[in-house]
Amino acid sequence: MSKVKKVVLAYSGGLDTSVIVKWLVETYGCEVIAFAADLGQQEELDGLNDRAIKTGASKLYIEDLREEFVTDFIFPAMRANAIYENLYLLGTSLARPLIAKKQVEIAMAEGADAVSHGATGKGNDQVRFELTYMALQPDIKIIAAWKDENWIFDSRQSMLDYASKHGIPVPLVTKAKPYSSDRNLLHISHEGGILEDPWEEPPEDVFSLTVSPEKAPDRPVYLEIDFVKGNPVAIDGQELSPVLLMEQLNRVGGANGVGRIDIVENRFVGMKSRGVYETPGGTILWAAHRALETITMDREVLLLRDSLIPKYSQLVYNGFWYAPERELLQKLVDETQGTVTGTVRMKLYKGNATVVGRKSQYSLYSEAMATFEREEVYNQKDAIGFIRLNALRLKMQAWMREKSS
Repeated sequence: MSKVKKVVLAYSGGLDTSVIVKWLVETYGCEVIAFAADLGQQEELDGLNDRAIKTGASKLYIEDLREEFVTDFIFPAMRANAIYENLYLLGTSLARPLIAKKQVEIAMAEGADAVSHGATGKGNDQVRFELTYMALQPDIKIIAAWKDENWIFDSRQSMLDYASKHGIPVPLVTKAKPYSSDRNLLHISHEGGILEDPWEEPPEDVFSLTVSPEKAPDRPVYLEIDFVKGNPVAIDGQELSPVLLMEQLNRVGGANGVGRIDIVENRFVGMKSRGVYETPGGTILWAAHRALETITMDREVLLLRDSLIPKYSQLVYNGFWYAPERELLQKLVDETQGTVTGTVRMKLYKGNATVVGRKSQYSLYSEAMATFEREEVYNQKDAIGFIRLNALRLKMQAWMREKSS
């Protein structure tokens, strides 16, 4: 790589990026500007500026991106019912393109000639960061530390030793709890350490957003969520901003043990990895939104949209948020949400988020049609010809088998 004068580093204050600050200064002799996105980490941002400066950064940007994250990333994915491999609600996948977007904007404002990240060459985040860099600023230089020919580390332990030797503060990772955790308003993810063995049950001290279902309250909690055109807007009749709504759902969901999953997922690079996720608010929203769609969307429209969920989710997971095909799918998804307005009642109890009621002014559900009681709006004899026509091809197959035998 040619000479680098100034680089903007996606900085979390964790082990990798704390070490990378000093490594960049020593290796490239360049100015390092650290950038941290506030996506709802809360106390994890405390003291970040002092740590970045002491480690060698010339300055630290902390950008509050919470509203943009919820409005422009979480809610669009929720409208699409995005879920990767039937379990993962894409908390980290949705955050990375926003972080990379803002990182590029800061690089342009600062006149930086390079951007850098701390993602390893084994995972998905490297792809998410770098695809976004290239999509938004194709000529910018990228320093991917773990893939750099000058990189001197081969494990987290070697980085911990380096941090200790150089007095680099890394409060988020210790030898006793070597988990890699990433938190935002949608979830917190946990990887590494004992979790690398898919047979080992996650220790309870891994979890931070949710209580264990066994210790959750013995009485269920009910709440009602109002939606307008596929977006949640209120809880129990109280209108809330997108950020406050997510925070409230995270609190009540976490207190009732909702949103824990333990999965082995297929990374984009080809390997499998084990991840433990806590997504309390997102789990509630996904179930509630899905329930509202069942009464407000036409059967064939719902079927068509559902057929796109795996592809949409895969695109987001693999880092193609800014790809034209994802944007095209989003337009189709959003077109289906025009009537997804109404209220869903949820019951939270010991790790479960159960739909127990749904209503909408646009409901296609007719109690008069569906009732088992006496009614005059539907002639049941009409089903005779309907079934006969649908059975015609089946009868033809049976006749052919008889003829052949």
